[in-house]
Amino acid sequence: MVDFVGRRQELATLERELRKVAAGVGGERPGRCVMLRGRRRVGKSRLVERFAERSGAPFLFYAATGASPRDDLARLARDAQASTLPLAGLVAAARPESWDAAFDVLAAALPADRASVLVIDEVPYLMDDAGAFEGMLQRAWDRVLETKPVLLVLIGSDLSMMEALNSYGRPFHQRGREMVLGPLNPAEVGRMLGLDPAEAFDAALVTGGLPLICAEWPRGAGLWDFLGEALSDPVSALLVSAERSLAAEFPPQAQARRVLAAIGSGERTFTNIARAAGGIGATPLQRALELLIDKRIVAAELPVSLRPSKDRRYRVSDPYLRFWLHLLGPSMEEIERGRGDLTLARIRENWTSWRGRAIEPLIREALARILPDDRLPAAPAVGGYWTRTNDVEIDIVGADRAPVAKELLFVGSIKWLEQSPFDRHDLAALHRHRAALADGPVPVVAVSRSGVDAPGLDAAYGPGDLLTAWPL
Repeated sequence: MVDFVGRRQELATLERELRKVAAGVGGERPGRCVMLRGRRRVGKSRLVERFAERSGAPFLFYAATGASPRDDLARLARDAQASTLPLAGLVAAARPESWDAAFDVLAAALPADRASVLVIDEVPYLMDDAGAFEGMLQRAWDRVLETKPVLLVLIGSDLSMMEALNSYGRPFHQRGREMVLGPLNPAEVGRMLGLDPAEAFDAALVTGGLPLICAEWPRGAGLWDFLGEALSDPVSALLVSAERSLAAEFPPQAQARRVLAAIGSGERTFTNIARAAGGIGATPLQRALELLIDKRIVAAELPVSLRPSKDRRYRVSDPYLRFWLHLLGPSMEEIERGRGDLTLARIRENWTSWRGRAIEPLIREALARILPDDRLPAAPAVGGYWTRTNDVEIDIVGADRAPVAKELLFVGSIKWLEQSPFDRHDLAALHRHRAALADGPVPVVAVSRSGVDAPGLDAAYGPGDLLTAWPL
């Protein structure tokens, strides 16, 4: 199934945890817990469903809705009826009215002589500010659930809330193993779609590695063929996934949505974001940014250099959401009235400049993964450098730490154009900017989509080199 390209490691982890449960059958506390988090639509639920189905163990998969406690408990009874637990009828018959009672009847329904799987999806919907659900979960786990041979899998898309669930001072602290499911990486996207390395990076930027969107991309099709087809379908995953995720994260009136739209439009500094968000005040803007950063939707970055800087810049963390906010979201009305062709033409006009900026975080991540090699040392921090006025801007800075480094390990430039290699002019510009950042010689690196035509570089990387950062 296409949904599970590249998910072997995660499936193996869940299978290993279940084997440990099975090995503990008859013991005092054979139960184990896994807390799985990841952004919406990366395939968390399907991954766990696939694992449970192929495990052969009886399982119950429950998905909270967040409607109301009564509705969520009623949903538990319905999901129990559809489960493969031998005594699932106990849950349906009991119709528990609190989570304390629900956990007791769930424990009674779990077999004692063989391993089983209990999944609670969208856990953040059940959590509250007072911590009542977490307290009930902790009591149930310590008192009854852990004494059964069960693998409890807790799934959530709100990354900050899932991290809080296992944090110090919270009721469920250290009771489960944390797992993070990310989107498909560029190598996995390329393999799934049958694309060459350069095209794989394009596809990763547009789809964000989200399996639902990748599944709509015809294998071997080029970027513009895919976009032309997707933009002619107003309910394609490419068009609707972002809005659905944002609607689940923020109410429509939330200021964070306006701020996110401003960042997505290309604004990166505090002042420019405030202006683009309609002249929002400094205090509400700061609160909105903190919320977006807390939810891992926006990243705040400082230049990497030998001196402290306050020139913080913001960017949308998820490549797909960045693409949607800048190039699709503003055109949704146009697309819905059947003029996706106009949107496609606008994307073509803006593609080169948009991609040139959007590819930078992915390239920095790739370099951090592939180093050290025979050309460059390992770099604990790979970032960029800029000044307030942008008169000096360096795409790649490798250092011993960030943002204030003790030692700069290399600097580099990215040129991500189809038919223009990195040349002597690009190298000369890099040397000038390096001189503004470092007093002594620092190795210089080029990353180019179309090759290199400049002697004197210490290292050069193309799409194929970068793709090896994610071994299949």
